[in-house]
Amino acid sequence: MGRKLYVGNLPYSATESSVTEKFAESGTVESCKLISDRDTGRSKGFGFVEMATDAEAQAAIENLDGSDYDGRPMRVNEARPQQKRSGGRDRGGYGGGRYRH
Repeated sequence: MGRKLYVGNLPYSATESSVTEKFAESGTVESCKLISDRDTGRSKGFGFVEMATDAEAQAAIENLDGSDYDGRPMRVNEARPQQKRSGGRDRGGYGGGRYRH
């Protein structure tokens, strides 16, 4: 069991401090990061919480998964490892900036 948890189906009004408060009832919260849209800054309705121990992470899952958060059933489960993403657009083999004669 990992200590990093995925938290989903959050209301857009949720803040990192309000989510931290909810999870603190199950143990020590090491970090809380809500994901926001890079263009608008608006919450995307999910984030990640890291608990201090595996036991506290398990307690948070048991206590909070499916619980009501401002009228929405919150989803809490173990976070999956982040998948590698490509660093940029595929240019189709063209070396950008070069002129062809």
